[in-house]
Amino acid sequence: MAFDLDMIKQVYSRMTERVDAAKQVVGRPLTLSEKILYNHLWDGNPDKSFERGVDYVDFAPDRIACQDATAQMALLQFMQAGKKKVAVPTTVHCDHLIQARIGADKDLQEAINTSSEVFNFLASVSNKYGIGFWKPGAGIIHQVVLENYAFPGGMMIGTDSHTVNAGGLGMVAIGVGGADAVDVMADMPWELKFPKLIGVKLTGELSGWTAPKDVILKVAGILTVKGGTGAIVEYFGEGAKSISATGKGTICNMGAEIGATTSTFGYDESMERYLRATARDEVADAANGIAPYLTGDPEVYADPEKYFDQVIEINLSELKPHLNGPFTPDLATPVGELREKAEANDWPLDVEWGLIGSCTNSSYEDLSRAASVAKQAVDKKLVTKAEFGINPGSEQVRYTADRDGLLDIFEDLDATIFTNACGPCIGQWAREGADKQKKNTIVHSFNRNFSKRADGNPNTHAFVGSPEMVAAIAISGRLDFNPVTDKLTNQDGEEVMLDEPTGYELPPKGFDVKDPGYVEPVKDGSSIEVVVNPDSKRLQLLSPFEPIGSDVTGAKLLIKAYGKCTTDHISMAGPWLRFRGHLDNISDNLLIGAVNAFNKETNNVQNQLTGEYGPVPATARAYKAAGIYSVVVGDHNYGEGSSREHAAMEPRHLGVAAVIVKSFARIHETNLKKQGMLGLTFAKESDYDLIQENDTFNFVDLDHFAPGRQLTLEVVHEDGSKDLIKLNHTYNENQIEWFKEGSALNLIKKQNA
Repeated sequence: MAFDLDMIKQVYSRMTERVDAAKQVVGRPLTLSEKILYNHLWDGNPDKSFERGVDYVDFAPDRIACQDATAQMALLQFMQAGKKKVAVPTTVHCDHLIQARIGADKDLQEAINTSSEVFNFLASVSNKYGIGFWKPGAGIIHQVVLENYAFPGGMMIGTDSHTVNAGGLGMVAIGVGGADAVDVMADMPWELKFPKLIGVKLTGELSGWTAPKDVILKVAGILTVKGGTGAIVEYFGEGAKSISATGKGTICNMGAEIGATTSTFGYDESMERYLRATARDEVADAANGIAPYLTGDPEVYADPEKYFDQVIEINLSELKPHLNGPFTPDLATPVGELREKAEANDWPLDVEWGLIGSCTNSSYEDLSRAASVAKQAVDKKLVTKAEFGINPGSEQVRYTADRDGLLDIFEDLDATIFTNACGPCIGQWAREGADKQKKNTIVHSFNRNFSKRADGNPNTHAFVGSPEMVAAIAISGRLDFNPVTDKLTNQDGEEVMLDEPTGYELPPKGFDVKDPGYVEPVKDGSSIEVVVNPDSKRLQLLSPFEPIGSDVTGAKLLIKAYGKCTTDHISMAGPWLRFRGHLDNISDNLLIGAVNAFNKETNNVQNQLTGEYGPVPATARAYKAAGIYSVVVGDHNYGEGSSREHAAMEPRHLGVAAVIVKSFARIHETNLKKQGMLGLTFAKESDYDLIQENDTFNFVDLDHFAPGRQLTLEVVHEDGSKDLIKLNHTYNENQIEWFKEGSALNLIKKQNA
């Protein structure tokens, strides 16, 4: 069944005219990314050429996808917008609030028991406002989107950073905060700085142990976690065409780990095959009708240096399998080089768990290739040294894989089949013994491996690889095992080698499912009442933020964060997910994972009112209660990782007026702006070093806040000495209005009124 077919046909019907007009305006051939962007301008046909990395542009996305953890805050905000129905097709997917502990059935029931209030809220809001609802257990948002909603040439936004997964079907799909989604739900334009373009030319063809995951692991090693910031990564070349649609999705998915706005591939036969296999023949037929418009122009790919801001070339025939980590997804190491690196860095070589799944690698193809490796352990009488955990990507994938015997193979190795949900990838893993904080190593096919992310243990060294490599490493129990060259000893004392993995791009007998888990909304939800218990610990109706104003003086330093400070550090997931719909309760995790630059401890900062040290949230609440603004100072790529806007809403709620850093991750900077805060960067990065523990801050020219104009900060030190620091910002006139009104949502309400 093809969802929203009329909308897709409408996108295609205008694409030739708009893309042809864009070519005239720009005066050259276009990349795929540019074709999609120019076809989705809010104002219609393009009449000007936009400067990459400079011009803010209003877009009209085709659809929105939200996962349950972020949907709560997004929908709580939308309820304030005064609209009767969402303006574009929107879906909510319940995949984050399910903890992996015992196994699929029991874990799912436990989630329903403990989070029924939240699930019922999301279901009722979805029904009221015309939003498609995917029940708990239906699958991981991005796999479900790829199977049902993604289409070549489309534009979507989603309240999760891995929305970019839909690039596997040729979309420009971008992760955003909930406030951005609310704009589009409320029939407002969505603003984005016109992205720069990074071209990745793929030659050759994957074979042996090398998988699509290794492409993005290699790219992450080249570009680092911030190398893609502000850019779309567009893959092309004969090598790109040789990769399956779900393999393309894997590559695009983990593009979030290099900070990329999104990643995408041109339409090809693998996408057509996937569309038809997932019962979307009509979409495939429509795409075939305008196929040249759903990929970059031939001149672009023939001479990419002329059209992209940066070009990377990777020969898939020479690419080696990688494991990236620990603690950062861009620390790339070919599998055969891990022993020396591990010994030099004192990484534990014994592997305790191999986890297969997540939104990055949970397709039928992924499971079939990993199962081909797992089956060898049984057939060759190998004793598996590590424990296995499997998260299928959707109920359709799970049902089909179960029908075809793939799950039985894993169960023969005593693997735990978890629910079709995110589970350990987002910290929803009740790992036995994790509280003891033992130093250990795990391998997984996820996308992120920050400290504490999987199991809450800061000493868990997590390495990212392909599902088939994770299976091989888990069977061997050794991080330095290289299945290309190394032998294993079986139960009979014989030395054996693992054969190269095999698998199926698509299930030979087709996909099947009894209940995919979808609930269609009623046509008229005006009579549906959404009830939020005022005494609820899980949900809280929002009150508008008061404008910060131009008189920010006497503000106190809340924390000077040292080193990597991701959204996991700013607003942890794991057990805190249960408070994602209650702003005040979840604010008790504000910056508890950030390292204080002055004592190198977490969640221990000085309260300048008392001189005592204590938790970050309590200190922020003390300043707020005293009517004093506070300031957060950070390092490079601040706010890297998830799109969770809680990392911006919590400091706003607790009285933080400004976040001043060396550089921002894109989504987090936008989230701060949306919530009416100051997101600023040091004009001189070395001024970070001037900030002292007991500093007070005065913004001396905030009343002249304007696009392109630096702000001046007076830093008053404890001894009375002062420093004047220049601060840069990227606010345009509209974003400054968000600040003046107190938030973007306040401005929407004012305009609607």
